Amino acid sequence: MTATDTHRTIEAVWRIESARLIAGLARMLRDVGLAEELAQDALVTALERWPETGVPDNPGAWLMATAKRRAVDRLRRHKLMTRKHEELGRELEIEPAMAAPDLDAALDDHIGDDLLGLIFTACHPVLSTEARAALTLRLIGGLTTDEIARAFLVPEPTIAQRIVRAKRALAEARVPFEVPRGAELAARLSSVLEVIYLVFNEGYAATAGSDWMRPALCEEALRLGRILAGLAPDEPEVHGLVALMEIQASRIGARTGPSGEPVLLLDQDRARWDQLLIRRGLAALTRAEALSGVPGPYALQAAIAACHARARTAAETDWRGIAALYEVLAAIAPSPVVELNRAVAVAMAFGPAAGLAVVDGLIAEPSLKAYHLLPSVRGDLLVKLGRHAEARGEFERAAALTRNARERTLLLDRAAACATP
Repeated sequence: MTATDTHRTIEAVWRIESARLIAGLARMLRDVGLAEELAQDALVTALERWPETGVPDNPGAWLMATAKRRAVDRLRRHKLMTRKHEELGRELEIEPAMAAPDLDAALDDHIGDDLLGLIFTACHPVLSTEARAALTLRLIGGLTTDEIARAFLVPEPTIAQRIVRAKRALAEARVPFEVPRGAELAARLSSVLEVIYLVFNEGYAATAGSDWMRPALCEEALRLGRILAGLAPDEPEVHGLVALMEIQASRIGARTGPSGEPVLLLDQDRARWDQLLIRRGLAALTRAEALSGVPGPYALQAAIAACHARARTAAETDWRGIAALYEVLAAIAPSPVVELNRAVAVAMAFGPAAGLAVVDGLIAEPSLKAYHLLPSVRGDLLVKLGRHAEARGEFERAAALTRNARERTLLLDRAAACATP
């Protein structure tokens, strides 16, 4: 394996293991900022050693053992948590450095799920909602500040500041590492749901990189959502979010072609949709609706996804029903992105001119200035209206805005097609 191959492997391992690593360290140290710092130190050590020694059989366990040693050193230097220092020291003496099963068990046998504990810690009320989401995406999703900034449609420096301040605030407030119960659980639930769905969305449509999707993030978000549903069985929006993610995840196998190229919703082979996930999603939606007479934003989005899932072909889709659901969603959770999605539904239900009128009302929206889907949607509607020259310009603009290589290729191909309609 060349040094380049090793570095690619390390990057992949970090994407998979970083959240578990930080979560395990945060549980032991009760300091999220310090846990991330030690995890990063372990990554640097891997970058230095693995090109020479080779990638270990269990790289996650190697990283955890290395981070534990650094934790012990840190505790020694600062003379803090003497008992914890002794416990960790004895653990390292007893366990072989690469004892993967024991190290894995150390990560998994506390409060049911360390990752869930890390999410609730990062979503503590001492932080603003925006800071909670940004910090958790950083720690759990492994997203860069740039990727998080694009998810929130805000400048990258703003996200970087939120993350730094959030970790400092958690440390200063001595926030415990735990999954809350009772009233405190309910108080933190909405931001936790927001974070989980943002993680799912980053997996479903990757912000940047050479892959159209990052399915591992979708799987992680789904797993955490299902755990939350068990922790809060009477919360309708938890089941609404799970329903939404299950149904959207059912399409993952149909969203790419043989070479990894994107396949848009209306062009997908619906025979490739995962019927088990659809059934799970519809069951979760039924439960959400039974728990609340007034559906929340996630249940409404799940109902929209269900309209697609129930249609055997794209032509059978109930677009009028979807447009009506988006209208309700826009009323209870207004946002420019919801309005853009409503425009698509309006176009499908009542014609492209009607949809374009909605889109044109969003052109001056500041938060959508760098949002590539605005010109992409506008280009699609212009094509349907036969305005190909204008559509080409919109697709080229969208291609310049996206950071995802697969999506850029798709948009440039659509722009080129406009030249020879």
